[in-house]
Amino acid sequence: MTASFPGVEPAVLRAGYRRCSELTWRHGTTYFWGAALLPRAQRRHVYAVYALCRLADDIVDAPAATAGAGRVEATRVALATFRSRFNEAVAGEALPEPVLAAVAQTVRDQRIPLDCFDRFFDAMAMDLDTTTYETWDDLLGYMEGSAAVIGEMMLPVLEPRSTAAREPARALGFAFQLTNFLRDVAEDLDRGRVYLPQEDLRRFGADPARRRVDEAWRALMHFERERNRALYRQADEGLAYLPPASRRCVATARRLYSQILDLIESNDDDVFSGRLRLPTWRKAATALGAMAWTPRSAPVPGAAETGREEP
Repeated sequence: MTASFPGVEPAVLRAGYRRCSELTWRHGTTYFWGAALLPRAQRRHVYAVYALCRLADDIVDAPAATAGAGRVEATRVALATFRSRFNEAVAGEALPEPVLAAVAQTVRDQRIPLDCFDRFFDAMAMDLDTTTYETWDDLLGYMEGSAAVIGEMMLPVLEPRSTAAREPARALGFAFQLTNFLRDVAEDLDRGRVYLPQEDLRRFGADPARRRVDEAWRALMHFERERNRALYRQADEGLAYLPPASRRCVATARRLYSQILDLIESNDDDVFSGRLRLPTWRKAATALGAMAWTPRSAPVPGAAETGREEP
């Protein structure tokens, strides 16, 4: 690990990474189990990136975050303050609290491009003003900063062997978030938001506000699931560009997340009665199974010229 920022005690940094791990375990168990397949040095960087995104998301998703103009403005200030604290921590301009110290260290060690975080925070701010998206392209515009960019943040940690891994990583970010949108329709409605394109709702005559599973709703969900699965297939193309440990990590997280789509389908597309979750035992079993899996060697781009092949 690169030396910590001046003034940041090693104990503070250790506490920060420990807290990032706890946040990931509590709120992002799919990420947690996938990252468990990485060496410890990489694993904590995954937890740090997740923790930053989680804390920002919690600000805009708080129960009263958008309950009236006054609350929206207060939430906007809270998000801007958190963004400034992050920027100061990365720049070494202030002594950050443990979590931000760990995040800043990860950004520095892994050389994660700072524009990723600008796009991310801009997308978080959109949640304070935008409650619906007219078209799929409009929704993708939001997901660019809230999802695809997460894949870009993770790439330096995963150490891909080719820049060709970038677009599949972005596709995986899109796929993960669309899966969340399909599962969390009811929770998002409670926050006054609909993340399903309005043009799709009209096309199938579906209305999530009815909170009823009818034929129109099933047809809509089938369409969105197939769109989601296409994104997962696009993401799979990037696995060949990752070293074995990273490939196990990503493949495990992808497998777990995509199983949520299967849960939705087997539950007759009822995402209104309760939040569908994979049991912890299944996540643990999937991760343990991946530990015993030896990924097939994949040619490294340019191997024909160099004679190199992935070990």
